[in-house]
Amino acid sequence: MQLRKLFYLMLIIPFLFLSTSCSDDDGGTEPVQVNEAEVLAKYLDDQNVLATFPAMITAADLNTLLLTAPSTVAVLDIRSAADFANGHISGAVNVATANLLTYYETNNLSGKATVVIACYSGQTAGWATGLLRMLGFTNVKDLKWGMSSWNQATSGSWTSTSNVGNTYASQFTTTATAKNPAGDLPELDTGKENGADILRERVEAVLAEGFTPSTINKTTVFANLSGYYIVNYWPLDQYNWGHIPGAVQYTPSPSELTYATSLKTLPTDKPVVVYCYTGQTSAHVAAYLRVLGYDGKTLLFGVNGMSYDTMPAGKFNASTEIHSYDLVQ
Repeated sequence: MQLRKLFYLMLIIPFLFLSTSCSDDDGGTEPVQVNEAEVLAKYLDDQNVLATFPAMITAADLNTLLLTAPSTVAVLDIRSAADFANGHISGAVNVATANLLTYYETNNLSGKATVVIACYSGQTAGWATGLLRMLGFTNVKDLKWGMSSWNQATSGSWTSTSNVGNTYASQFTTTATAKNPAGDLPELDTGKENGADILRERVEAVLAEGFTPSTINKTTVFANLSGYYIVNYWPLDQYNWGHIPGAVQYTPSPSELTYATSLKTLPTDKPVVVYCYTGQTSAHVAAYLRVLGYDGKTLLFGVNGMSYDTMPAGKFNASTEIHSYDLVQ
């Protein structure tokens, strides 16, 4: 009798083991998969990040601050060391773009009323400003028009005919293109679970890759218009004035590029090219999109580089925008 009981017990044990194993599998012991892009997008919505874009300061306003309240301002010049040495704003510090976050935190720049990032044209600085403001450093601004607005000697970016002109004015259209249907967000894999931690990882990654992957020029775009999802980041009435063929209008204020509105209409299988008038607002937005995992790119020099003579707003005017403020070596 005892042998028979032992025999039946031996038959039952494997089934108990199998049942327990299946129960473990079905009982949720596996770690929950976090949709990082969704967590991050909702977090950025909650922080109302896009409402703080763009964040610029004019050369005239910066000069006034430096004359009246210099201790409240920090100027971070992200141009090359050689160009910085040839002439820069008094008191500015030359910082490599990749080191901006570390420099800001190490030097406790959150204690400054205003932190200005200066580059050549305002576009790299716009991108960097966007990244730092996403982290909550809302005292950061980029110098509008960059060092081109500070002094004639540093104005080359915005006075170059290769950057500013009418090359594609005749190709602008008034034909509207509808937004895509809502789709999926990009996939992120930082290993983090909450919005703040995911954001930190992504900002560091985008800073490390540098500005170049976030850029595209007009020649490349017009050579393959169908190869890009082109975002016209203007109000609707200005979009109706004329835009790049195939461009899709997204209103900047309040922005339609939030998770709660139309962010998911952006594709994940092709580059998303954002353009504005100057390339500075679009640089902020390209930074935001790259942090979210999109292949976001800013169209350099915006419409100033494509349809300068006829554009209805945002035109660089050398006679009023280039100043003669001091440069030091």
